[in-house]
Amino acid sequence: MNEIILLTVSGDDRPGVTSAITGILARYHINILDIGQAVIHNTLSLGVLIQVPTELESSPLLRDLLFKAHEMKMQVRFEPVEGEAYEHWVEGQGKSRHIITLLARQIRAEHIARVTSIAADHGLNIDNISRLSGRISLQQETCPKTRACVEFSVRGMPADAAALREEFLKAASDLDVDIAFQRDDIYRRNRRLVVFDMDSTLIEAEVIDELAKEAGVGDQVVAITESAMRGEIDFDESFRRRVALLKGLDASVLEQIAERLPLTEGAAELVAHLKAMGFKTAILSGGFTYFGRFLQDKLGFDYVYANELDIQDGKVTGEVTGQIVNGERKAQLLKEIAEREGVRLEQTIAVGDGANDLPMLSIAGLGIAFRAKPLVRQSAKQAISTLGLDGILYLIGFRDRDSDTLV
Repeated sequence: MNEIILLTVSGDDRPGVTSAITGILARYHINILDIGQAVIHNTLSLGVLIQVPTELESSPLLRDLLFKAHEMKMQVRFEPVEGEAYEHWVEGQGKSRHIITLLARQIRAEHIARVTSIAADHGLNIDNISRLSGRISLQQETCPKTRACVEFSVRGMPADAAALREEFLKAASDLDVDIAFQRDDIYRRNRRLVVFDMDSTLIEAEVIDELAKEAGVGDQVVAITESAMRGEIDFDESFRRRVALLKGLDASVLEQIAERLPLTEGAAELVAHLKAMGFKTAILSGGFTYFGRFLQDKLGFDYVYANELDIQDGKVTGEVTGQIVNGERKAQLLKEIAEREGVRLEQTIAVGDGANDLPMLSIAGLGIAFRAKPLVRQSAKQAISTLGLDGILYLIGFRDRDSDTLV
């Protein structure tokens, strides 16, 4: 009968601790059933689950481990594990696993407490906690653009996934943080295509509003937009009415507006990292192709689909050519690009802020409502409101230190 022992070593981190401990185990031909190690602020915690054959139970194995730990000024603890308890642990490996991602400008204890309390209430057991964001200097703490992210790997299946999501949404709103909950499967680790809305997502502006101001019809366009938001007219009709008001606008204005469009925080960094990692990227916009192409040239998107503003004799005609890119069209374009690239929909990410983005957010493997209105946040699978667009990298497991390997 083999004895199972959980060996725990802790103390000041230094090179060679794991080597020294496992070296002793190797001399006694010990089987290792599990091993894990973590370092927090130069303090090491090493856990090794070992199987000790009966003939070695009276050997000096534990004594040698104690002496070596003392020599290295480390604390060591031995805990016997019953065979039944071990088998129960083994059976648990087949349970569903999920990833909870907590994002904020600065993470506080109340954030961790609220997230872990909700997880526990829904029967989720935390297996691992990792910090994905970089270390923050005390001098940087007050910087408004700091980012912090902690990832929880949890085991179990919530009995009521909808209720869990509601609680996470409320916690995120109460605490001014973002909380994502994803199934930890092969698709989460193998996303290959990311598509973006443009206006109020990649850029901090609505292009049609900027054009309307130049045309002197800003108030009229806003009135139509508000009517559409109240559900009085659909997107296609509201879009045609707004574009019609631009008739006669000098086409030279488009370049002036494009040059002054503010990129959303983290947009350039996100696209650069995605490109470096081999992702395909696309703009699927209910705005205009001219501005999508401008961003494509600036940031390097692979695809751009938007509405073609008709221009004749240097003037806007007040019409668009071709099919209007509405919500349904965005979803269809996502499917077409994924098929063209040989990518499953489960491997895609869609990002947008408006109701007309919901169709593509709903079919993507990871749909993210970015700085969206409450209704869109409520309907999307995930939401980011506190950080910039580059916060999306955390949802695919990217660590800040990974940036060094992409330079």
